[in-house]
Amino acid sequence: MGRTTGDHHAVDGRLEALLSGGAGDGERGGSEPWLRRMAAAAALELRLLAPLAAPAVVVYMLIIVMSSTTQIVCGQLGNVQLAAASLGNNGIQVFAYGLMLGMGSAVETLCGQAYGAEKYEMLGVYLQRSTVLLMATGVPLAVMYAFSEPILLLLGQSPEIAGAAAEFAYGLIPQIFAYAANFPIQKFLQAQSIVAPSAYILAASFVLHVALSWLAVYVLGLGLLGASLTLSLTWWVLVLGQFAYIVWSPRCRDTWAGFTWAAFADLPGFAGLSIASAVMLALEVWYFQVLILLAGMLPDPQVALDSLTVCTSIQSWVFMISVGFNAAASVRVGNELGAGNPRSAAFSAWMVTALSAFVSAIAGLVTFLLRDKLSYIFTTGEVVSRAVADLCPLLVGTILLCGIQPVLSGVAVGCGWQAMVAYINIGCYYFIGLPLGVLLGFKFDFGIKGLWGGMIGGTLIQTLILIWITLRTDWNKEVEEARKRLDKWDDTRQPLLADKE
Repeated sequence: MGRTTGDHHAVDGRLEALLSGGAGDGERGGSEPWLRRMAAAAALELRLLAPLAAPAVVVYMLIIVMSSTTQIVCGQLGNVQLAAASLGNNGIQVFAYGLMLGMGSAVETLCGQAYGAEKYEMLGVYLQRSTVLLMATGVPLAVMYAFSEPILLLLGQSPEIAGAAAEFAYGLIPQIFAYAANFPIQKFLQAQSIVAPSAYILAASFVLHVALSWLAVYVLGLGLLGASLTLSLTWWVLVLGQFAYIVWSPRCRDTWAGFTWAAFADLPGFAGLSIASAVMLALEVWYFQVLILLAGMLPDPQVALDSLTVCTSIQSWVFMISVGFNAAASVRVGNELGAGNPRSAAFSAWMVTALSAFVSAIAGLVTFLLRDKLSYIFTTGEVVSRAVADLCPLLVGTILLCGIQPVLSGVAVGCGWQAMVAYINIGCYYFIGLPLGVLLGFKFDFGIKGLWGGMIGGTLIQTLILIWITLRTDWNKEVEEARKRLDKWDDTRQPLLADKE
């Protein structure tokens, strides 16, 4: 199928030619010294990464800033409201976010590799199949949100904070189904190196979100429920804007052929792949959610939660930069594997990891220098400010690790390693990091520092294992695995409900 309107240049073989010693990107090929060829390959890879990573970083930064804006608005209502919004956003909402994002990464693997293999028509099928599964998953999540107050009380939260957090959670129920539609759409576009339109739509949605939040909370006096309902509405604006782009843009002409019955074909098998993806990514996202819940069980939980809210919000901002690089890594690696370019896939993996680590190091330095002023973004309390400054070394350590670990997870998604990484995450996070944090925090009375320090230990071990696995990867074998995977999930035989005739 011809690709006259897309971005097929991303997998045209120039990088593979340079890395293998052949001609590429205007260079003379094998006669060039190795160092010069590597420099040319790095320059070419940066040109391919920039239009992917930069808007992806903007997208994920705006996503976290939207949630943080809601927390800031709630924080001006009082410390209890700030703690409730933190628990709602970082404790309840992140549960659904992690699950939906994880299940959506199955689409990321399949769409990325299918695009590289020029099986463009399959991208629309994968998009719809994933959306069906995620919408079905949203139903039990909505029930969980409805019973969030007794669940939080069962987990040991104070009645005052649990009640306020439940009120906030009720307004987030529509957001669950927005997640179910958004993540497949987002991965569908990213696989084609179409990221900037999502950034523009999200930027416009954010402006709307700020205005509506002010109206709902300060003018109409709807409090926590109004703030969370506004956040849900903003997410649906984002979903509808992106879907309109897919339907009407000529860039998606080859990959979107309308609604298809294939979306309902072999759902159990596709669910298996999605569940492996969900376990991998959700366990990562939920890891620091557990930290928020455990902090609520410490003595003086309000101060602990408020100081942790500030730190985790800042960490989340930097983490979303790395998630942008994560998206770029999964797309580049998946595209190159699908196109049969093993050297390019390996080179892309390490280039994007190095770039993300550099950016996170700068962010960590800035955070440390501003440690005494960070809390005033959220609240004016002196007690919280001192607590945040005290936690800053742990925050900086987390930021540095977040420059590497999420990107290597993106490489894993591009390769389709979700099931293997899920086992690694369970071991490092929940059998090492979490028990160590509980031991230090409660048994040895290190409080929030002990909880966080132990959990950083789990993240460090997981990062080192991912580095070792990536170093030992046989990229030629990964190309073959990508071909087998695409053959297994090729459903072009299914009739379309609406096609391009």
